[in-house]
Amino acid sequence: MTVRPVARVVGGRDEVRDDLWGSVGAVIRLDGERFGEEALYGLADFSHLEVVYHFDRVPEDRIETGARHPRGNTDWPLVGIFAQRGKNRPNRIGVSRCELVRVDGLDLHVTGLDAVDGTPVLDIKPYLAEFGPRGRVRQAAWSVELMRDYYDAEA
Repeated sequence: MTVRPVARVVGGRDEVRDDLWGSVGAVIRLDGERFGEEALYGLADFSHLEVVYHFDRVPEDRIETGARHPRGNTDWPLVGIFAQRGKNRPNRIGVSRCELVRVDGLDLHVTGLDAVDGTPVLDIKPYLAEFGPRGRVRQAAWSVELMRDYYDAEA
């Protein structure tokens, strides 16, 4: 399988950190050699995006295939890599939802994208509420604690 990035993240953070992504602004810059502005027609009508990207800064020897304590915190349970959203995944694929601020040529200005400067973007989709969860959402208590400050610090 061959996957080519459709864009790259420009700006925002230049180093990986776990929390406070909510106010981080960045640009997703489409590959101008492969795409023209028409690839983005209509996208400005949406408030949010789903972005699929590659965790390219994770070395292969750091990939997890079993279980671990999320963020290395032994107060949280040992859980399998597919029961968490950590970056050290087998295929190093990340999925994020962020706010689309504006479209400017081949640039998508966003906030809340938890990917760093230079990250290869594999796909971009408008977020549609109808693709969100149907019914009640259930999640592990440790994950609620982990996500408490992920986008914004609690007041």
